Parts: sequence; structure tokens; C-alpha cells
Amino acid sequence: MRLPRLAYNLLSAAGAAIALIVAITLLVLLVVSLLTGTTNPYLGIVLYMVLPVVLVFGLVLIPFGMYGRWRRERRLGLEEVAQWPRVDFNLPSHRNAAFIFLVGTIGFLVISAVGSYQAYHYTESNVFCGQACHRVMHPEFTAYQNSSHARVKCVDCHIGSGAGWYAKSKLSGVYQVYATLGNRYPRPIPTPIANLRPAQETCEQCHWPQRFFGAQQRQFNHYMYDEPSLHWPINMLIKTGGGDPKTGQTSGIHWHMNIGVRIEYVARDRRRQDIPWVRVTDRVTGRVTLYENAEKPLSPEELRNAEPRVMDCMDCHNRPSHNFHSPDHQIDLALLTRRIDRRLPYAKRVAVEAMARDFDSGEAAMQEIANFMTLFYREKHADLYATRRAAIDAAIVATQEAYGRSTFPVMKVKWSGYPDDIGHFIYPGCMRCHDAKHRSSEGFTLTRECNACHAILSQGSGERAQVATTQAGLEFEHPTDIGDAWRQVGCFDCHRGVQP
Repeated sequence: MRLPRLAYNLLSAAGAAIALIVAITLLVLLVVSLLTGTTNPYLGIVLYMVLPVVLVFGLVLIPFGMYGRWRRERRLGLEEVAQWPRVDFNLPSHRNAAFIFLVGTIGFLVISAVGSYQAYHYTESNVFCGQACHRVMHPEFTAYQNSSHARVKCVDCHIGSGAGWYAKSKLSGVYQVYATLGNRYPRPIPTPIANLRPAQETCEQCHWPQRFFGAQQRQFNHYMYDEPSLHWPINMLIKTGGGDPKTGQTSGIHWHMNIGVRIEYVARDRRRQDIPWVRVTDRVTGRVTLYENAEKPLSPEELRNAEPRVMDCMDCHNRPSHNFHSPDHQIDLALLTRRIDRRLPYAKRVAVEAMARDFDSGEAAMQEIANFMTLFYREKHADLYATRRAAIDAAIVATQEAYGRSTFPVMKVKWSGYPDDIGHFIYPGCMRCHDAKHRSSEGFTLTRECNACHAILSQGSGERAQVATTQAGLEFEHPTDIGDAWRQVGCFDCHRGVQP
């Protein structure tokens, strides 16, 4: 098949060969991925990002090669070289070139349309978000897979709907790609994320605060650090509340969520754990009440430079999908689900101690956890080690898995580095504000009374088990005798996620 004279040059030939090979490769991989449902993140990167760029590069080489030959012939002064391109369909070479260009253009547009559609969905997939940059996102993706949002797409929370935030996310992604390739990303990834889309535009698309009513029953299962790992459950009625200001029904914990009021606050630290200043505006009456920490108020200079933040879902639910739970919590769960046999002496204490130490790598952690627990039972309980080896091995595996869900040495991610602001067991959480130290000029104090947010329906086990007989619920009883100290301090002052 004859083509125009200018098409016969090495650069154009190389470009045509590259484009043809890449096009065939693209089509084969695209058919394979569609028919087999392959979700390998690196196949997606090659198929939707790398190969299309190479294809376009090959196509661009063709006219560049023709232009280069035209310039060389003009410099040599050849008479047949025209000053401007000429199209003459009476010439077979021109007809052939037009046919190839037309068919090639149609094929390129079809491939581009399918590829662009697939590329859009691929970049919106959980595989791309969590596994393409495996080293960086491994901790967050692991936590996400074990969260209550495991069936919610990453982009539904991080981007939401609409072209505007999609474009912003892709622009910010350019720097993230550079940071990953250049090994310039922080370890661990700092939180909270400054440019996260407002919760009203993401969380509230599924969680509708105007329709939250009533309370939720929840049982917290704690195990002691004594030899029998005594089970100490606390069954609570959480006063979630909520409501719609138009009907006057606003109550409970979700009263905070800008339903009947607008709450603003100023935090001293980036992680929003130290909150000395709170302003509450009643949306109905317009009344404004300012609460300040009487013991650690903001200085006039700090207040001048402060930019109050409007409270939203993420100020309490700050780890809804990426929560790295403490050893204490994870071993409690393993004991509850019988992954660890509570009949093993000091089952909880040994498991928590084994996984709470610092290790250089995940592989070293797995080995050291096994060594620590094996040595304890072999030396302290030799008879049991000989007869209950299967139970000990199962406890070791459960502890290793718990460690793998909460600590990632390569990224320097550890459960203690990411506070969880729901509750107030090992982090201040609610008591960042509700500590009985925040007072208004009128003398009002933000309460720290337990029954303001929950009522205890039952607590304890065995002979010390208690069940509520009134609507007010039970008064909290600490498992060990600490007198009235629990009234003066928060749980988090003693409980650190490991053995107290």
C-alpha cells in the first residue's frame, strides 16, 4: 500500500509501530479485565494511565517524522517539495493515507471513549485508592476494611458527588503522586485532613440528622487484667437523640450537630484535642453563650489569631473508617469472640503486653509476639503449655492479627497516634469540652455528668452483677475499688489502651 512520500521516514515508522503495538495490547488487556473482572491495581494503572500516554506519544511521532523529512527536503532544495501540504485524492497514496487516518481516528476515538470511561471508574474505585499506593495507604486501607464503612466507596466520603470536588481531588492527587514517587510523604500521615469536604455534603447524604431520634442500646465488653481475665460488661442506653428544630424535637448527643444550635470552637492544637473556647448560638432565639476553660483560657493574642471552627460530624466521629484500635480494645474483642481462650491464665495481660511493644517491622513483630507468649506459658505454666498448646497457638495468632490491624512500623503508624473522639475511655473525646471546667460569664457550666449522655442498664458480672430497676439507670461502679476518684478524673487519665 502506497503512502505519501513524507510518511517514509524512521521516526514516523517508529511512531506507527509503537501506536499499533500499544493499541493491540490495550485491546487485549481491556477485554481480559472486562471478562475476568481482574482488580489488580497495577494492571489498572498500566491499562488506563500508562498505555494511553504511550499510544498518544506514538501517534504524535508520525506527523513529527513527516514534518522533519519535509524540512530536510526543503533545505536540500528539491523542486517537488511544496510549501504547504496538498491533498489530492486522485493520487492512490493520498487516498490510502486518508483511509488509514479515518479508520485510525475512529478506532482511536472508540478506544479513548471506552478507556476514559473505565479510567474514571478505576480512579474512583477502592482498589485504586487503597492499593495502588500500597506502602502509603496500607494502614488506612487495612483499617477501612475492618470498619463499619467497609462497603462504602472511599470516594463517597473523601470526594462526594459533583464535578467540582472531583476536579479538586484529581488536582491534589497530582502532588500526591509526586510525593509518593519522590518518597516525600510524611510518616505517619497527619490528621485531621485540612481540605476534607464538609460532612454536611458527604456524611449527611446517608446519615440524616433531622431524622435521628431516641436512644441506642450498646454493651461495652471489658476484661480485667487478672488471672481469670474477668469479664466486666457495661450495658448502656446511649442517648443519641437528634431531631428537627421545626418540630421542636431536639435532644440528646446529636443536639450538638447544628440541628437546633450552631456550635463553634477554638482548639489549641492541630489535632483538636485541647479545646478551651466554645461558642453556642441558639438558632431559634439567637442567644449566644460563650464557654471558656477557667483553668486554661485562651490568651488575648491566641483569641485574636484564632479562627473558630463550626462543629460538624467529624469533630466526634473523627475516625469513622480508619480507626486503629488499642491493644486493650482488640484483645477484649478477641476474648469476647473466643479467638483467645479466657481459660488461659492471664490471657488478656499476656496478649496486650505482647502486642503493645515497639518493633522495627511487621515481620519482627509477628515473631516477637509469638516468642513472648510462648515463653510466658512455657516458663510460668509448663503443665498447661504441654496440654493446651492448641489454645496457646490460637491466642498467638489472634494477637498477631490484632497487631496487624493497628500498628504499621514501616509507615510509623500506631494506634496511639490517632485519637478517637467518640466516648472518653482512652482519649478525652467528649470531655474535651464536657469536663466541668468550661464556664460562661452567666455561671453556666458544660456538664460532665454521666447520665447526660447515657444511662447504665446493667454492669458487672458474677456476684457483682447489677441490673437497673429505674429509668434513671445505675450509678457507675468501677471494677476495682478506687473510691470516688472516678468522679474527679476522666477514664482516659488512667486508661491508656494498654495495661493500666
